[in-house]
Amino acid sequence: MASGRTQFCWRALGEFFGSFDNSEILDADVSVDVFVEKSGKYIGVDGVLSGTVTVQCDRCLSDLSLPVDVDFKLSIKFGEEPLEALPAEGGEREIVFVPEDDTDLDLSQTIYDYVCLSLPMQRVHPEGECDPETVRFLSVEADEAEEEAAAPVESPFAALKDLLK
Repeated sequence: MASGRTQFCWRALGEFFGSFDNSEILDADVSVDVFVEKSGKYIGVDGVLSGTVTVQCDRCLSDLSLPVDVDFKLSIKFGEEPLEALPAEGGEREIVFVPEDDTDLDLSQTIYDYVCLSLPMQRVHPEGECDPETVRFLSVEADEAEEEAAAPVESPFAALKDLLK
């Protein structure tokens, strides 16, 4: 690659995320814009990921579309990764070590990781948008659980309590 700044653009679709084992992403349409700056031995990679991914709702198990909007910054270093990594400071670039004989930089794992990390821990539809059939079933179970909690519990020690009187 020539020195200077080069831009690469492509789309990561459902097939891309399906190629990773155990992917929670069912479908996707993510625009990937990567700017690579090369100057001597320095290579900097700035990436912008934007679009949507489809995952399963944690509450009703139907498809849920979530937005993705992530920026990442990498510095590529050639050679072995040191045994003791220095702590990264806020705002710094993530350092990626690449063997010196490699001529290609594969960003697929990096893109996958950043999209997955951008997803919320709890993935649920906004209130009232879950599958009504599933919500109806869940509300029946919740009502039964409340009734069981409200019912007096027959304790084997209840008879002993009366003996103290």
